[in-house]
Amino acid sequence: MTPDQLFSFLNTVAIVGWIALAALPGVRWIATTLTALWMPLFFAVVYIAIVATVFGSAAGSFSTLAGVQTLFQNPWLLLGGWVHYLAFDLIVGSWEVRDAKERGIPHGLVVPCLFLTLMFGPAGWLAYRAVRTIRTRRA
Repeated sequence: MTPDQLFSFLNTVAIVGWIALAALPGVRWIATTLTALWMPLFFAVVYIAIVATVFGSAAGSFSTLAGVQTLFQNPWLLLGGWVHYLAFDLIVGSWEVRDAKERGIPHGLVVPCLFLTLMFGPAGWLAYRAVRTIRTRRA
C-alpha cells in the first residue's frame, strides 16, 4: 500500500467517526467508545507502525523548523504527522460531544465546533470552549 492509498483509507475511517459524532448525538457509545477509544487506538497503531518503520532512517529532526520540514519531505513521515492529527482531533471532538451532553448544551451548537475541530483543530476546541462558557454562564 502506498502512502497515498493509506492516506485515503485513513481519511475515510476518520470521516465516518466525525459524521457519527455530528449526526448521532443520542448514541452514547459513539462519543464514549468508538471515537474516543477505538478509532484513536487504531490511528495510534498505524502511527506507531509508520514511525517505527521509517523514522530512524529519515533525514531531519524535531529540533528546528527546517529539521521538521526535512522530516516531512518523506511521504511516510508526512502521513504519520497526518495520522497524529486524525487521532487527536477526533479525541477532542469526542470530548466536546460528551462534555456538551453532560452540561446540557444543545447538540446544534456543538456541530459547528466539531467541523472547526475537524478542519482547524485548536480553533474548533476554542470555539467549543466559548460556546460552553456562554451556555454555562446562562444556566
